[in-house]
Amino acid sequence: MKAEKIVHEGVKRIKVDFPYNQEISSRLKQIADAQWSRRLSAWHIPYTQVAFNQLKSLFPDIDYPKKKNELEIRRSEIPEKPDKVYGKNVMIHITAKKIIIKLPKNEKDIQLIRTLNYSRWDKHQFCWIIPNYRENAEIIKDYFKGRISELTEEKPEIQEAKHEVLQDEFLVFKTNSGSLRLIYRFNTELTTEIRKYPYCKWNADNRWWTIPFAEKFIQELKLLAQQHGLNFIYEEENAGLKQSRISQYDIANYRSCPKEYIAKLEELRYSEQTIKRYKSQFEEFINFYHKYDIARIDEPMIKAFMRYLVTERKISSSYQNQSINAVKFYYERILGGQRKVYYIDRPRKEKTLPTVLSEEEVVQILNAVENIKHKAILMTIYSAGLRISEAINLKLKDIDSKRMQIRIEQSKGKKDRYSLLSTKTLDVLRFYFREHKPKQWLFEGQSGEQYAARSIQNILKMAISKTNIKKRITVHSLRHSFATHLLENGTDLRYIQNLLGHESSKTTEIYTHITTKGFDQIKSPLDKLNI
Repeated sequence: MKAEKIVHEGVKRIKVDFPYNQEISSRLKQIADAQWSRRLSAWHIPYTQVAFNQLKSLFPDIDYPKKKNELEIRRSEIPEKPDKVYGKNVMIHITAKKIIIKLPKNEKDIQLIRTLNYSRWDKHQFCWIIPNYRENAEIIKDYFKGRISELTEEKPEIQEAKHEVLQDEFLVFKTNSGSLRLIYRFNTELTTEIRKYPYCKWNADNRWWTIPFAEKFIQELKLLAQQHGLNFIYEEENAGLKQSRISQYDIANYRSCPKEYIAKLEELRYSEQTIKRYKSQFEEFINFYHKYDIARIDEPMIKAFMRYLVTERKISSSYQNQSINAVKFYYERILGGQRKVYYIDRPRKEKTLPTVLSEEEVVQILNAVENIKHKAILMTIYSAGLRISEAINLKLKDIDSKRMQIRIEQSKGKKDRYSLLSTKTLDVLRFYFREHKPKQWLFEGQSGEQYAARSIQNILKMAISKTNIKKRITVHSLRHSFATHLLENGTDLRYIQNLLGHESSKTTEIYTHITTKGFDQIKSPLDKLNI
């Protein structure tokens, strides 16, 4: 096992070389910011005295250069202000949730930023983004003091809560969605403390603060109430209905998904959405047994975790199936275990029918949208029966106006297909193109990036709010409505299957249970009774 100093992506790091060994990898992850590099085919850790000392403590026999000043690092984990002034053109923008920094590139500044938890580089906007909680804002402003060319801070207007709370009360309300609502009368000092919590958000309409739920947060808020002389009141929404997922704030040593797990998923060309889902669900599994080494988790423990998901977390059967697959993937594909070892009962799939809109309701929604880009997005999704991921992945070249087709590349199941390009949709797309002039993606954000799925969901939500539709509708409901309306207009089920990209005709047959075609010819037996 050998350690050496390297420069990786412009930053000094310590490369750790050793033959593949699961135990060594697990121990190495105890060092903060230890990372696996596919390009180097090796692990690397921060070039700091703290990280280096921890490395020597974990692996006393490790081989490293003994030359003076070669690898011995004489600096703390958070570097002091640089003696040399690197550049004064540092721009800092502080919002309620994040800190945005633009600065000339240099190693010492980047090293400081990397020491702050969850800092990341935004390659699209060429800036660093850091969560605005704890003392991050103060650390940043103090470190760059004298070099800041532009500093802006957004502070939300704080008003009294609409809820009936007394002057000396502090109400903490736990919701089923996994958040805490903080309701109290105007108190500047208390608000300053609350803004230090990660991902805190001010709701101007309801006049309350929200933060993620964690048991330790409740204890901290209770202490805060005592310090400010307030009566602490804690309530739960439908208490005991279901247990919240374990978060990084609930346990001290929250474990991230192993790098080799993600690398294997990428190697097997799993989709980005599947990788994200597997990663999230496997992290929930390993942190459920956070006191155990992953290699020591056996089949009975896996079954116990699945029972916990059903009985305590109240998850759906599809989520349970995905969790089973995520766990099995690690033990079978990463560790090389045999599939027959894991006998995990799979849940019965619920027989549910999707919600669909009538043609009149689709008209109401589209007419409620005034923004031309928003209208083009919803019309394209409905008229071609697209999934939301397929809509945001569309490129300009995918619109074939001569053949009146839309090409969908590498959608679910890694399949290409063609769908319909409506004449009316084409007219709206042309109008939208002349006004917005997208460069690569058919629908682009303000900076030319792919349009966000969340934004499309909000567009539909706003459109529905302007109508009298009471159904629970999602963007995917437009796809279901497309298929149902084709079936009702006499389109053969096999063509609908091809347009939707279904692997099996059984998936498409669900729309035969939704359509109202022929219902008007069926009379209820009650109508024949003499009553």
